[in-house]
Parts: sequence; structure tokens; C-alpha cells
Amino acid sequence: MNSTPTLTAAPPVTPLGVTQDGPVLHVRLNPSQTPDDSLGIAAIDALTAVLDTLHDRPDVRVLVLSSLGTDFCLGADRHEYQDSLAADPTGTALRRVADKAHRLCQALENTHAVTIARLHGKVVGAGLALASYCDLRAGADTTRFRMPEVGLGLPPAWGGAMGRLVSELGMARIRELMLTSETFDAATAHRLGLLHKTAPLETLDDTITTWTRPLLRRSPEALVLTRRMLTGYARADRTADVSLLDAHLLTSMLTPSQAPAQEVVGR
Repeated sequence: MNSTPTLTAAPPVTPLGVTQDGPVLHVRLNPSQTPDDSLGIAAIDALTAVLDTLHDRPDVRVLVLSSLGTDFCLGADRHEYQDSLAADPTGTALRRVADKAHRLCQALENTHAVTIARLHGKVVGAGLALASYCDLRAGADTTRFRMPEVGLGLPPAWGGAMGRLVSELGMARIRELMLTSETFDAATAHRLGLLHKTAPLETLDDTITTWTRPLLRRSPEALVLTRRMLTGYARADRTADVSLLDAHLLTSMLTPSQAPAQEVVGR
């Protein structure tokens, strides 16, 4: 008698891999959700949800953000932008998508945990913006960076990162990189201050450990207070912060222009 093989459903692919090692939370982007290692809505929502749960998780003192893909992140998922515009040509849906990115970056900046970005491969656009909101950033010495928005005909309007990058790296340096959309290497990123440390890829985890070990020996309250003081001073440099307009700027560039309705004047 022939037996019918039992088919086991494959486990669902999640946009994040999350594991905890004592007080260290490891959050890994899972780019297999998208066709090109980009940062999609599902990953943005999932990462924001993780950060929101940390309000009730004082046991988590350090968060390490990395990626399971060949690259850390190749930018925002432009296919989702196109789909949003196709479903809603007014741009309202697209504006909601862009607002999600802003909320994510604010949550990353405001969390009590010390955040560390572990970067490798290519770090492009939204990926670079996301990494800039981490307190400490280490990258493999083969990592490549780029802010391609202007080259694509778009404003650099993801997550409100322009103000953050200017505060972290300086206006003159960011002006050149944003206007030219040039690719730059890990050594340049280190010189600019985008990376605090570089290392060969095979020893990058050891480099991260040289941060996490002493951080865990520090007073939790002193770390939280110092982090919030640093955030406050960084925001003081952004007194003209217009990041809340980023979603509107992006939408206005991508939405087909609509002529205002002409008023009919009675005779």
C-alpha cells in the first residue's frame, strides 16, 4: 500500500532575525523579503515594533543592528513606492509609507539601549540613513557607502536623516556626498566619522564585542542618562530640523503633478 508523503509547510520568512544574548539584543535585517536587499515596509514595521517593546525591557542594554544579506541594505524599496502610487495616485498612501521611516528613526534615536550598527557590503540610501541613527557604527573594511537620491532625481528625504547626518559628519562633507551621489569606501567613512571603527569582515564581530563588553560593565543609569544627554545636544544642533516634511517632499517629487481645478466664474 502506497503511502502519501506528508508535505510540511515552509516556515514563514520574517523581515527580521531577533536573538538575545543576556542584555544584548541582536536584530538582523532579513533582505530575502525583497528582491534586491532593500528596506521594505515589513522590515520598517517590524523594527519599529522591536524598538517600541524596549520601553518595557530595561534588561536590554545594548542593541546590535546588522543584516543577514550580502549587503547591509541597498536603500528603500522603490517598488513599494511605485505600488503605493499606483494604488493611490494622490500620494497619500506613499506619504504614510515615508512617515513610517521617520517614526522608525525617531524610535532608534530615542530608545534607552545603546545602539550599534554592524555594517558590511553596500550601505546605500535608506540603509545609510538608518545606520546613522545608531550610537556606534563599525564596518568591514570592504564596505561601500552611497547616498544616491539626487542622482535618482529625488530629495534625500528618508527618515529625517539629513539633519542627523549633518550633525554627525558636518555640513560641508554631507553637502558633497549628497550632491554628487559618489560612492565612498570604509576608510573615507571612518575619516568622516560615519564609522567609528573598521575591521576585516572576519573579525568584525570581535570589534563589536570590544564595545559591548565594557558597555555592560557600566552603570545602566549612567549609560541611559549620558546617551540622552548626547541625543539632546545633537538635537540642539538641529534647531532648524524640517524632517517632518520629508514625507511630503518625497511624495511631491514622485506624484504626477495635478493642475488645480479652475474656478468657474459666473457671467
